[in-house]
Amino acid sequence: MSTLVKTPLYCNSLTEYSRYTTREVMIGNVGIGGKNPIRVQSMTTTDTMDTAATVAQSIRMIEAGCELVRITAPSLNEAKNLELIKKELRAKGYDTPLVADIHFTPNAAELAARVVEKVRVNPGNYADKKKFQVIEYNDGTYNAELERIRERFTPLVKICKDYGTAMRIGTNHGSLSDRIMSRYGDTPLGMVESALEFLRICEDNNYHEIVLSMKASNPLVMVEAYRLLVAKMKEEEMNYPLHLGVTEAGEGEDGRIKSAVGIGTLLEDGLGDTVRVSLTEEPEFEIPVAKALVDRYNQRAELQKPIEPINNNPLDAFEYKKRESYEIINIGYENPPRIIMDLSKRKEITPASLYGVGYRYSVDLDKWNLSDLACDFIYAGNQKVGFELPGTLGVIYDHDAWLQYQHHQRVYPLLSAEQYMRDVQRSMQLNFIKADWAESQKLDLHKLSEDSTAVLILETDNEHAMPELRRAVIRLMNAGVNTPVILKRDYKGLTEDQLRLYAATDFGGLLVDGLGDGVWLATDDLGLQIANNTAFGILQATRTRISKTEYISCPSCGRTLFDLQDTTAMIRSKTSHLKGVKIGIMGCIVNGPGEMADADYGYVGTGVGKITLYKGREVVKRNVASENALNELIELIKDHGDWVEPSVNI
Repeated sequence: MSTLVKTPLYCNSLTEYSRYTTREVMIGNVGIGGKNPIRVQSMTTTDTMDTAATVAQSIRMIEAGCELVRITAPSLNEAKNLELIKKELRAKGYDTPLVADIHFTPNAAELAARVVEKVRVNPGNYADKKKFQVIEYNDGTYNAELERIRERFTPLVKICKDYGTAMRIGTNHGSLSDRIMSRYGDTPLGMVESALEFLRICEDNNYHEIVLSMKASNPLVMVEAYRLLVAKMKEEEMNYPLHLGVTEAGEGEDGRIKSAVGIGTLLEDGLGDTVRVSLTEEPEFEIPVAKALVDRYNQRAELQKPIEPINNNPLDAFEYKKRESYEIINIGYENPPRIIMDLSKRKEITPASLYGVGYRYSVDLDKWNLSDLACDFIYAGNQKVGFELPGTLGVIYDHDAWLQYQHHQRVYPLLSAEQYMRDVQRSMQLNFIKADWAESQKLDLHKLSEDSTAVLILETDNEHAMPELRRAVIRLMNAGVNTPVILKRDYKGLTEDQLRLYAATDFGGLLVDGLGDGVWLATDDLGLQIANNTAFGILQATRTRISKTEYISCPSCGRTLFDLQDTTAMIRSKTSHLKGVKIGIMGCIVNGPGEMADADYGYVGTGVGKITLYKGREVVKRNVASENALNELIELIKDHGDWVEPSVNI
């Protein structure tokens, strides 16, 4: 692994957008990889044995823009019914390729491969074992298990080759086999090796119609695994297409942001040939989100402004490490990233102006109430803030205005690069210097590195925004400058979904690599609350600042044993105040203990009307009646000391 560190081997360039070239794989009449556009796909949530419902939902997905329809086939019966579903769709004039999602059963896969255009297998549970057992393997016993897997897997490979059926080898972080876990642990490397073992069996049989995926509910793990996969493939002269996705991303705003952090980070560097956004919503609602992510790159190569190449890359692409920076008040070093919100365009800045950024003032009680989504600084421009500031909130003024208000509490100047170099009057505590790429080149880096009051705000208007900001931070790193950096970008003319997706990609891609001591997300069109919540959501998704409960909920499928959307909303309504607690909500045992491996608590369907509760990966209560399961979950959280009573907002 050390030979891969600090190299851009996982993409063509860290500064110039271009798609990483993979081989073309045909799924029916749809090509993935090669010179094909990035494809979008989704998965049905109906019972596969309900032909009419599955066909109807597939049509809704296709008409929303879905280019591949995946359908669960957990057993032989469902695999058989795929033929009827396909026949009905073709009779209605829809020729969209179908993908069979296989779980544990080789016979279902072998039947489905004769019917549909693609099968998806998970190396963690197809012909391998996942029982959460710790087994000690030596080379001999490990290789013997590999031979057993080869015997079980090869028949499927040969059928796919004979029938012209494509295959996705889809590794999931939460369902690595006991064998892989024993040798590599719960790591991106383990994910990659799990897929490569199956891939080598395919290649030994001269079968190459393969797409690969490395999914995880944690975007950092997912990004690292895909990067490592590409680097490993390049070492072995492979170039199979990539299916991108963050598994169990959840619902609504959080699910969109988490998906964009993982998928968008890779798309920025030209990786990815097909995308599935996994939301706990109807599958046709996933398609516009996936298209919004993908469509951003249709003209990226033409619209990007040139960025200076990186000759010395100090980043470790395969393991998270936060950039070193010194501490100024509450910014930098080991502090979580700070959030700046722009109030400068308000006609007047009053206590009511802060309501959208996490603060609420009670006139009757003469006190402030601060939420966990309260920003750290407000930018006031030239406008006076004439009231006592709540908590530790700081105010940033343009330099000339700061000269007037510098004796007020917690106020700091914003300087241009030119002002900073002219040595205008500055704060003795904290000074913000704003610069784009060109302006940052004019800064004396030695002076900056010696200034213990300076925080650099790096902004960009480059269409290729994330790589330009990354380039600017790398310039500081290579010069040994540990000045804290706030990342800034203005967004205009976007929908709410576009803002969340674009900002999560631009800022998230940098935070995933440990770059950034804060975020300044500005938008004139959508309001402060949306901007503020989006910024906090990005920090949550990148695990750099935890401010709320995290839900790891699957997107539902034909094997789901309860209404995931209603159940997730119900659990959220009672637990959303548990800051930092991760709750997995899984529709069935297939996606249960494995896929929610990152969760503190789990709520898993194990039968009709029956729920099993987990603490981490351990079963605590089996077959709890669904009507009692939420209360039992709350009691479980209380028993382990993670429950707090919800506060009453003023």
